[in-house]
Amino acid sequence: MNARLLALVGATALSAGFVLSGCSKSDSASPQQQTPAKPVSGGALTWGVTTEPACFDPHRSSQQNAFWVIRNYIDSLISKKTDGSYAPWLAKSWTVADDGKSYTFTLRDDVKFTDGTPFNAAAVKANFDYILSNVSTTSASASLLVHFDHAEVVSPTVVKLVMKQADSTTLESLSSVKLGFISPKALAENKDLCGGGPGMVGTGPFVFRSYQRGQAAVFERNPDYRWGPGNAQHQGPAYLDRVTYRFLPEAAVRTGALSSGQVDLIEGVQPTDIAVFDKVDGFQYLTGPSATTSFTLNVNYTVAPANDVRVRRALRDGFDLDGIVKSVYLGTVRRAYSNIGPDNADYDASLNGSWGNKIAEANKLLDDAGWTQRDSDGFRTREGKRLSIEVGYPQPYVRDSRDVLIRAVQSALRQNIGLDLGLRITTAGDFTNQKATGNWTIYPNTDNPSDGAMELWDMLGDQGFLYNAIKNPDATIVDDINHARLLPVGEERHKLLGKIQARAVDQAFIVPLFAPAYHLAAKSNVHGMGFEPQLDGPASSYDLWVEPQTK
Repeated sequence: MNARLLALVGATALSAGFVLSGCSKSDSASPQQQTPAKPVSGGALTWGVTTEPACFDPHRSSQQNAFWVIRNYIDSLISKKTDGSYAPWLAKSWTVADDGKSYTFTLRDDVKFTDGTPFNAAAVKANFDYILSNVSTTSASASLLVHFDHAEVVSPTVVKLVMKQADSTTLESLSSVKLGFISPKALAENKDLCGGGPGMVGTGPFVFRSYQRGQAAVFERNPDYRWGPGNAQHQGPAYLDRVTYRFLPEAAVRTGALSSGQVDLIEGVQPTDIAVFDKVDGFQYLTGPSATTSFTLNVNYTVAPANDVRVRRALRDGFDLDGIVKSVYLGTVRRAYSNIGPDNADYDASLNGSWGNKIAEANKLLDDAGWTQRDSDGFRTREGKRLSIEVGYPQPYVRDSRDVLIRAVQSALRQNIGLDLGLRITTAGDFTNQKATGNWTIYPNTDNPSDGAMELWDMLGDQGFLYNAIKNPDATIVDDINHARLLPVGEERHKLLGKIQARAVDQAFIVPLFAPAYHLAAKSNVHGMGFEPQLDGPASSYDLWVEPQTK
């Protein structure tokens, strides 16, 4: 992150995350002219975004680029602050039992869903009951409730969440958009809420007005909104009357749309396009944190040939990751050493420099494993079978040149050690079926929990998102992860999370690639942009406002 952005980030935590605002400085404009005295209500704003949400239902979505769009109409009980603590939101306050097995929340009494129905303890229970009774389709959110037992309605404004066992990640989960709230009336109508549109009803600052597949999603201000998160920049309704998210998957198209004024704000700014906006009069360029996870190749270590640690380590060390990341991203992101993001308090910095680009050692490992022959294409073989491992990458999740990065790794592994790393762009449905049966090989992804224990559990735990259908996962890492979730946040937990990261890398269960950060560019009259700490992604449009431009 450059010095200009560090200064902005250090200012304050707003709108459930970093709020960054500012304009490029021009020679003829004074600082007072560049920064208005106070926000202005009204107007419309259009985003240009890289990927279209495959599902608009927070309970069912597992797509990071969908979550910050969903945040426009979905609120949570609490919000996570940049310092790791939690602030009130739909809940005014909460208490935790001494044994950690129950959480009692006192709810606001003035909140309504945008269909007019009240948000109350019964609505909280209805949402959690819905998630747990539809696990086949709500697995992304149900995984956050693995230690949750049931919700008790104590009164209309008091709800008690009873746990099966203590879990130090509970508040993290409850701050997640995945456990945000949909109107019980909308849930009862049993419509396909993934499709979005007016049928998707939350308590958020915007109403989901319309959705045109492949084109745009449109949101209009909820005039009754008075319950922003406790660490928001403001309270009351959103500033903007209308927000439109246009789906523009091509980087050149997004850049052109902002440059020409067709959109006001874009994400997914490509490294080659940064100079178009950074320090350019009329625009601003902003970079978010890398506190959640790294973009990682998650290796199914129970499936041949990756069930041999020598093959996994050769895959991990058989290419120059630093050089490839610099080549693809031109120095705008950091190479990764763990699947925990480097800005995370639980990141194990001792892993820095510990692995990667050990070509001779990788070749020896494969020789020792018996992959000593070569076929006509130069790939290693054993008993007539090629050394091949497939990366299955669901199309809805492909963004930020990550497929380009994998292809570069693919080429280097072929040249350096004769390993055939296949890349197959799949559908989300294909991967869902593979995950349900444990029949996947390498899954490339980022995950959104900013709690280290939750992230490691989700990607490496026996009941998490990725390994819940895998037979006989590594007992050591599973036991350590489960124990970490029982420990209170503190030094003992921190050390155990470091041990887990070290084992994951040592055994090459994971091959972290780079630490992603959202790159935003906007017109200079757009203010209030921010990043939600729980997501490491852009915050909702709640705090965005547009300064009227004078002619």
